[in-house]
Amino acid sequence: MPKRKRGITGDAASRREAIRKLERKVVETDEERSSRLSTMAQRGQDRRAEETEEQRNSELSGMAERGQERKAEETEEQRNSRLSDKAQRGQQRRAEETEEQRNSRLSAMLQHARERRLNVIEGQNHHQIQTFYAARTVLYPIVEETTVEKWTSLSEMRRVVFPA
Repeated sequence: MPKRKRGITGDAASRREAIRKLERKVVETDEERSSRLSTMAQRGQDRRAEETEEQRNSELSGMAERGQERKAEETEEQRNSRLSDKAQRGQQRRAEETEEQRNSRLSAMLQHARERRLNVIEGQNHHQIQTFYAARTVLYPIVEETTVEKWTSLSEMRRVVFPA
């Protein structure tokens, strides 16, 4: 026969601890609360500073997975409600923003679009450069060396290899 445990066990102990915490929070001053929150924030920063990139990636991956699971479980009605709330908050935020804030937001959007376009152009240029060097390598044994050395661009190469 198992021995009977004495004192508070399991759920009762955690319930009492929760009550103690609540009571402590009720009587704490703003200064004490601020100090407690500051300490918690510092502990979080220390923990993040100590974790490796692998741990951080693992944690972020877990967060993303939980978010996807939550979204997968929601009904279409819940999804529509969530998106509607989000849109309403955005409209409210824009209605409250000043002209200066609006200009700043639009400027940031414009800058982001420019950066995206530059990235696309850089990607296309990178692809053209790769094509140029690949073609030059393949054609090098076929065409005279002096001609190949003069090529500085794809268009020049096309003119020599595919004369009109």
